[in-house]
Amino acid sequence: MKKTGIWLDKNKALIVTLENQQETLQSIDSNIEHFRPHGGSGSRLKGGPQDVIQDSKFLEREKQQMKLYFKEIATRITDIDALAIFGPAGTNEKFAKELQEHYKTVSSKIKGIRKADSMTDNQVKALVRDFFNSN
Repeated sequence: MKKTGIWLDKNKALIVTLENQQETLQSIDSNIEHFRPHGGSGSRLKGGPQDVIQDSKFLEREKQQMKLYFKEIATRITDIDALAIFGPAGTNEKFAKELQEHYKTVSSKIKGIRKADSMTDNQVKALVRDFFNSN
């Protein structure tokens, strides 16, 4: 039985696959741009010129980059029997929602979605092992 656990955030995803007493770890970088608004233009005058921040354009671009990131992950986990998703700050829930909307065969194999802070590669492997050993 091929069991897969994914830890992901906006920067990268770690995919741990457990099969026949062997573990494999894959890493996928997200390539999502980080938005850092820069306000003010150096004017010391009150009400002086200010930068206009186009956050709606950024949010749309980020949404498209997130879809590509999720698609890359989903294409690597098509041949699995069980899936667990871990991650901080809601990225794991967004990924699960994307699977339910566009990858129904994979989403039907989700056994759990859990919050998990940043971890080392070995901690992620242990988390996935422990999840599937307890379920």
